Amino acid sequence: MGSLPTESLSVEEHQQQQVEMDDTSRTERARWLLNSPDPPSIWHELAGSIREAFFPRNKLSSSSRVKQTWRRSAFSFLRGLFPILNWGRNYKASKFKSDLMAGLTLASLSIPQSIGYANLAKLDPQYGLYTSVIPPLIYALMGSSREIAIGPVAVVSMLLSALMQNVQDPAADPVAYRKLVFTVTFFAGVFQSVFGLFRLGFLVDFLSHAAIVGFMAGAAIVIGLQQLKGLLGISHFTNKTDVVSVLGSVFSSLHHSLHNLTIPSLLCDFLAVLVSSEFRPRLFLPYLPLNCKVYLYLTKADKHGVKIVKHIKGGLNPSSAHQLQLTGPHLGQTAKIGLISAVVALTVREAIAVGRSFASIKGYHLDGNKEMVAMGFMNIAGSLTSCYVATGSFSRTAVNFSAGCQTVVSNIVMAITVLLSLELFTSLLYYTPIAILASIILSALPGLIDINEAINIYKVDKLDFLACIGAFLGVLFASVEIGLLAAVTISFAKILLNAVRPGIELQGRLPRTDTYGDISQFPMAIKTPGILTIRINSALFCFANANFIRERIMRWVTEEQDELEETTKRTIQAVIIDMSNLMNIDTSGILVLEELHKKLASNGIELVMASPRWQVIHKLKSAKLLDRIGKGCVYLSVAEAMEACLASKFAALSNC
Repeated sequence: MGSLPTESLSVEEHQQQQVEMDDTSRTERARWLLNSPDPPSIWHELAGSIREAFFPRNKLSSSSRVKQTWRRSAFSFLRGLFPILNWGRNYKASKFKSDLMAGLTLASLSIPQSIGYANLAKLDPQYGLYTSVIPPLIYALMGSSREIAIGPVAVVSMLLSALMQNVQDPAADPVAYRKLVFTVTFFAGVFQSVFGLFRLGFLVDFLSHAAIVGFMAGAAIVIGLQQLKGLLGISHFTNKTDVVSVLGSVFSSLHHSLHNLTIPSLLCDFLAVLVSSEFRPRLFLPYLPLNCKVYLYLTKADKHGVKIVKHIKGGLNPSSAHQLQLTGPHLGQTAKIGLISAVVALTVREAIAVGRSFASIKGYHLDGNKEMVAMGFMNIAGSLTSCYVATGSFSRTAVNFSAGCQTVVSNIVMAITVLLSLELFTSLLYYTPIAILASIILSALPGLIDINEAINIYKVDKLDFLACIGAFLGVLFASVEIGLLAAVTISFAKILLNAVRPGIELQGRLPRTDTYGDISQFPMAIKTPGILTIRINSALFCFANANFIRERIMRWVTEEQDELEETTKRTIQAVIIDMSNLMNIDTSGILVLEELHKKLASNGIELVMASPRWQVIHKLKSAKLLDRIGKGCVYLSVAEAMEACLASKFAALSNC
């Protein structure tokens, strides 16, 4: 009987030792957080971004990179800058056959489209053809997509004409207008290159998917309505792009236009509409309106009201470097339009997203930042060779893919074919009716209107649908600028709403696990009496949401305190803040944490932080907040923080 007290004492000692071992283990794991190295500086990250843009990743991650000779480093740089050096060594003749046919098919579609898009941009026809020569060649050297087709596109062409005519009237001074367009193209290329070099692609994402869907639909309708000028042979047409002005101009000119239209003109319009509604892109596309051209030539219908392309200046792309307006009163406006054009060209289903879609089908990866660099350099080169803003075309990329292209050589074939057409065959395009060009543009527009996607956006997220409708109505009834502004404003408002009022949830332990979840989502989650566990579902704890987070936490503490006092006559011992979703914190967030600590401590409540991320713990140490509130309040996980709080709670009870 006398041995029982001794046995009981040894069990208590064993439990005490176990608790001490657990405390030691938790403290050691907490030191992993507290003693973690400083994160890389922003300059180090920018330098790394530039290296990644030009050097292959496998070289960056290799341990032998330091031992590379200067020659190998230079070759690695060139391989990163020109991906053609990687796959070009293994290029086979069997692939060239497929690329040749795809390139010729692409050229047959690009020639009439490029002329039509140049007309849409208020430029002479040859500038659309120039844009289908140099930019595709530059992209073939620097781009990594195998399927994307480079050239002018409808949305960017319409955007340029809509924005530029507010700076310079193309009808009053076409030469000055053209110079400013080249300058805008230069700035667009510079901005795209900077986005890629410094990995700033996230800036392009401020035009959300929903906003893009609405913007594209509105732009497609506006572009379609503007083609009525060519289809109906209207001479005096409004320079505005909103639907009310365009329809008003059409109706006011309709009677006069019909009065001057002859039978040949009506026949040409009929054939143009027939071509646009029935054809599918094939190699013989340029010859489909051949009968119409022959008829126009034999009847001289252009002298009776039928509008034709007439003379197209042939030859190689002339230099335009001396035409860039990098000084003068319009510099700021051209830079702004260049920025807008750069973002729109990369965003609206016409560039990187197109390349990634087809890359996923072929099973290879596309680096968006390298694509931005490639497109930036091709537009810079284009601005020096009489081209305007070029990007990847959705419709032509689909044709390129369907035609069986294997590599980006199809772009080279297309560019050479267009160049030969400029050298040898521009006279064959003389009698091309403007109505046919308008019809070709119209044929590409239905693919820009995605009604099903708009319906899906409405079902999934009403705020996204608001951005979609705002962009659509802004483009349709106001202007391109208003549509873009509405899209960006609504997208920013959504971001700010989520930032100012982030998700904050009360957590409980899920049964038979060490996982903690939102008690609203998981009703079976078990709350621990006296310990409040809160998770901040925001990437940033900053000035925008710091006060909201503090007020919400203090309100929950007060409510929980009142509930405990009514039911168990106990009080809250600790508040655990789960920081696992928090990527960064600023000085406002740090001040709020210190205020929370002081308020809670004055009521005898301990503030505990769990799972702080790298940048967060670094900022807390730099601000010396942990020195003021105690480093013992930081734990590696919520489960360990809960164990420590429970151990402290039981120790306090045993002392009582």
